[in-house]
Amino acid sequence: MVTPADALVIDTTEFRRVVNKALAFTQRSSAIVTLGIRPTRPETGYGYIAAAHPIATDKEICTVDAFKEKPDRETAEKYLAEGNYFWNAGIFVWNVRTITAVMRVYAPGIAQIFDRIFPAFYTAQEREMVEQLFPTCEKISIDYAVMEKAQEIYVLPASFGWSDLGTWGALHGLLPQDKAGNAVVGPDIRLYESKNCIVHAPDERKVVVQGLDGYIVAEKDRMLLICRLDEEQRIKDFY
Repeated sequence: MVTPADALVIDTTEFRRVVNKALAFTQRSSAIVTLGIRPTRPETGYGYIAAAHPIATDKEICTVDAFKEKPDRETAEKYLAEGNYFWNAGIFVWNVRTITAVMRVYAPGIAQIFDRIFPAFYTAQEREMVEQLFPTCEKISIDYAVMEKAQEIYVLPASFGWSDLGTWGALHGLLPQDKAGNAVVGPDIRLYESKNCIVHAPDERKVVVQGLDGYIVAEKDRMLLICRLDEEQRIKDFY
């Protein structure tokens, strides 16, 4: 199983159940399974997985129709309404035989580098070989290199309180909120006639926000950001 390290899982019992199901399925087949998170909002910060039909042997597991890039707001709302689109959490389950075979087909250059590293595994030279050869791999995500091309790829839709902590929207959803849906990080933040905002400020700052709906207000290292929460994917373009 491969999973990002910066995600939050709240329902660990359900997470364990889903992972065990995926492990059992991949153990007896040449399948790759990705966990698809059932969306709770029209999120523009995640990629999506379009599910096709459930397989005959397990109605929870579906074939993958397509992987979709991060959508705009209108497209994300469409995905949410259609019901067969799931957040791509970057959680994949496979067996070693399967991933080795598909890497040789769809990413042969990377597979060849792994072949060169393999003899050093569990030896004193392992670290040196990895540090020497891994940087020579093509800089490409596993999604682009393999997942979007593989034939036997499936999605297991799930709900286990998953959140990617790398977005302001995710942080807003996890922090305590007032009656107007505002979340704050900082000791002296005051909001008036504002709702659905997240405000982050250093300890020494007093911050007053008035009349905003759905905004990020954040200060760090003498930089102040004020941006619509549903446009946070544009933040990288502002620097």
